Amino acid sequence: MADELFSVADQVVLVSGGSRGIGRELARGFAERGAKVVITGREAETLRQTAAELKGTHPVQTVVCDVAKPDETQTLVETVVRENGRIDTLINVAGVNKRKKVETYSAEEFDFILNINLRGLFFLCQAAGKQMISQKSGAIINIDSLNTYAPLKGVAPYAVSKAGVSMLTRSLASEWGEHGVRVNALAPGFILTDLTRKLWSEPQMQAWGMANTPLKRLGQVEDMVGTAVYLASRASAFMTGQVLYVDGGISAGQQWPINL
Repeated sequence: MADELFSVADQVVLVSGGSRGIGRELARGFAERGAKVVITGREAETLRQTAAELKGTHPVQTVVCDVAKPDETQTLVETVVRENGRIDTLINVAGVNKRKKVETYSAEEFDFILNINLRGLFFLCQAAGKQMISQKSGAIINIDSLNTYAPLKGVAPYAVSKAGVSMLTRSLASEWGEHGVRVNALAPGFILTDLTRKLWSEPQMQAWGMANTPLKRLGQVEDMVGTAVYLASRASAFMTGQVLYVDGGISAGQQWPINL
């Protein structure tokens, strides 16, 4: 018997970056549990294909939106509310990265990363938050990063953007709690996606990942679903302003090459 405490059935759930990777799997997880899912991204055809492949109680809706453009995020929220009457959960997944030495980033590359990962997330939270404040309820789930525990080499602007996401999560939680709006973040560890599979197929990367992950495996995108559902459901009704690391234990501490 399903536990209603964890139910997200009939929730209106908006997922940015919902056409691939973690966003796609979270959209699938909510759709399969009866939510009314809306996915957004920059490519109409990719969104259409994804929506056709995701099965649930309700058809998955699509809205094209570049989250780096505040006017488009405002239109996105207005469209979702007009068609569904409300937004119960916003999941901010849209994000980009470029791996380079810090001294080689151009201003354009820095702005590209920050504009999507932090600035765009801020204005989508703002637009959706206004609606949630008016309806006196809502949950926002921001996708943070393991880099806010300890930054990896070669991704400085990305790490900076995700540190901003951590602080924004706490700031919004502090301001909007009185309106019944909860804001939390979910920080993935090393997750296999279409974009990272090539990197993690290298033997030295696999060995390093296994050595530093107490659960001794890389994460799968479906590993994120349970925590996201929890954060969107009544089961986490007294939780806000938190970052939950779904990382196989990497942030538990450093792993020494010592057998005890």
